[in-house]
Amino acid sequence: MARSPKNNKREQPARTVPTRQRLSSNQRGYNYQWQQARISWLQANPVCAECKWIDVPRNMVIDHIQPHRGGRLLFWDRTNWQTLCRNCHDQKTGRGE
Repeated sequence: MARSPKNNKREQPARTVPTRQRLSSNQRGYNYQWQQARISWLQANPVCAECKWIDVPRNMVIDHIQPHRGGRLLFWDRTNWQTLCRNCHDQKTGRGE
């Protein structure tokens, strides 16, 4: 990064504006049908696959092991689901997995 001659501080690169807005959760498939499947899954699978934490469904997340990237078949494939606590899910998605 170049230094600004005025105040000798590093200039921050200009932030780019996303060219495409992200679809709503409902448009991405996380609708009423998903909410029902989610509750059913988490009641039957309440343990985080990573840290083995057990919690109530509202604090747990269904993770798609292989990202579905909008593909309906992979989205609904329960062999591609795992339960994660929010902390483990945030760590996984932060790594870009």
